[in-house]
Amino acid sequence: MVRPGSILAYKSKSSDRVPHRAGRFSVAAPAVERSGRELMTRKAEIIRVLKAPPIDLVRLFFKRREAVLPRIDPRHSDVPTLRRAELAAVYYNLRVAGDFYEFLRVGPSRVLFGLLDLAGRREDTREILIATQETFRTRAPRLFAGEDFNEAEAMIELCHELNRTVLQFAGGVRSCPAFIGCYNEDLGTVCYSNAGHTPGLLRDRSGITSLEATGLPLGLFSHATHGASTCALVPGAVLLIVSRGIIEADYRGEEFGLEGARENLQRADGRTARDVCLTILQAAQEFMRVPPTHNDVTTIVLRREG
Repeated sequence: MVRPGSILAYKSKSSDRVPHRAGRFSVAAPAVERSGRELMTRKAEIIRVLKAPPIDLVRLFFKRREAVLPRIDPRHSDVPTLRRAELAAVYYNLRVAGDFYEFLRVGPSRVLFGLLDLAGRREDTREILIATQETFRTRAPRLFAGEDFNEAEAMIELCHELNRTVLQFAGGVRSCPAFIGCYNEDLGTVCYSNAGHTPGLLRDRSGITSLEATGLPLGLFSHATHGASTCALVPGAVLLIVSRGIIEADYRGEEFGLEGARENLQRADGRTARDVCLTILQAAQEFMRVPPTHNDVTTIVLRREG
């Protein structure tokens, strides 16, 4: 049985994804069909009890359960497999605040990813996060459908939809910084919108570039305008996105800060996206000298193969 807060991860090789566990960081992993204790997902416990029935039966069970019982958290988001690139998300221990990440394939060559940081404690943000995820999953495939469309316009419209959802389900103003990107596997580009979120950090051979805010956080104004930009990931490039909890990691009044994330990204020599995520989280914990339980701490990494 998996202990809460253990690392849950799978190797990225498409032919042999093996679960790993260590420490207290939780790693988002690709969906795989494994039995018993090997299946490291939300369904692990029920599969253990039922002695690993066919995975379709487990999915049917949870689908029917959700139709009867209200959900108390957003649905689990599996990490999609990419061509000549990889994504990973790692967070510390159990959720206590409003961090929320999402991955969604919206076409043969496009994958959406996002990190949202909704203000408030988990018990106050669940309903809003569930509704926001529903909007993300229903509207994004329509906005990014086909091949002949403008990625930037689709990204801006998605932000408008998410903004309306946060305002509606919060019943008023609720700040929600968000970094949302669309990775194009054919071109190796990311069209992104940074709605008042911590800057993304893009590392390549030329150094590290900050992907600054393109608009205000979601959840502030009903008619807020949002922007979108595009960056290229050359082979070997790494895009890091961290939540505010990483930036605000504190020791004796000094913050880890974006500079701490930048310095450790520059030094990170991990060969996988997961390794880079863990490098940043472990650096923040070492800086604090204690486990980072002050807030949600989350990292997302997109790495293009060299």
